[in-house]
Amino acid sequence: MSSQEISQKTWIMQQTWKDLLFAHYPISPTILRPMIPSCFTLDTFEGTAWVSVVPFKMSKIRMRYLSKLPLTPDFAELNVRTYVKFGNKPGVYFFSLDANSKIAVKAGNQFYHLPYYDADMSINQIEEWVDFKSERIDPRVKSGLFTGKYRPNGEVFTAKPDTIEHWLTERYVLYVTNGKNVYEGNIHHNPWPLQPAYADIEVNSVAQSLGIPIEEPPAYLHYSNELKVVAWLLKKV
Repeated sequence: MSSQEISQKTWIMQQTWKDLLFAHYPISPTILRPMIPSCFTLDTFEGTAWVSVVPFKMSKIRMRYLSKLPLTPDFAELNVRTYVKFGNKPGVYFFSLDANSKIAVKAGNQFYHLPYYDADMSINQIEEWVDFKSERIDPRVKSGLFTGKYRPNGEVFTAKPDTIEHWLTERYVLYVTNGKNVYEGNIHHNPWPLQPAYADIEVNSVAQSLGIPIEEPPAYLHYSNELKVVAWLLKKV
């Protein structure tokens, strides 16, 4: 999408994602297929489905016409997601979005129909490491834990088309359902500035607590220092 197209479309929010880790886990499509709504096609790469655990810091959240006013203070977030298509359009489907912001959880539930859950979380920089801890404490769902640290381990690169790195990260639509309705949420950002990553994950039960049997260690690890994003309201499709 060009800069002119972006300026002409009514995006409503901007935000920045910082100190982000992609931890990608292969999983059998047969196992994962029953866990997503039947309206979506489970997307696969060379026949394998993938689940990703993504810890990061959400910051600089602003509404479009209130650019100098923060919507909410910075907070930590931890996502569990997979990859789907609706029609022929690829996107992301979230199993959970844990956050230590009551405002973000309430807004994500109400306005985006996303499975945001309350969590006790911390994210700290310790020398070259990002130390991330999370415990899901929302009574609506089982507790899930993540404790670990991660850091970049190589030069910044942009994923090339047709590679698994590109397939896993360069997605600009999220899909949700609400009752019988299907919605898409569009975002836009520059291509991901990725780096190979190293992670020391002590505990990671955020996916397993939701019934998703991923196995350690992750097959791919990538780090991104910072990415600025604009987002639109949900659109019924």
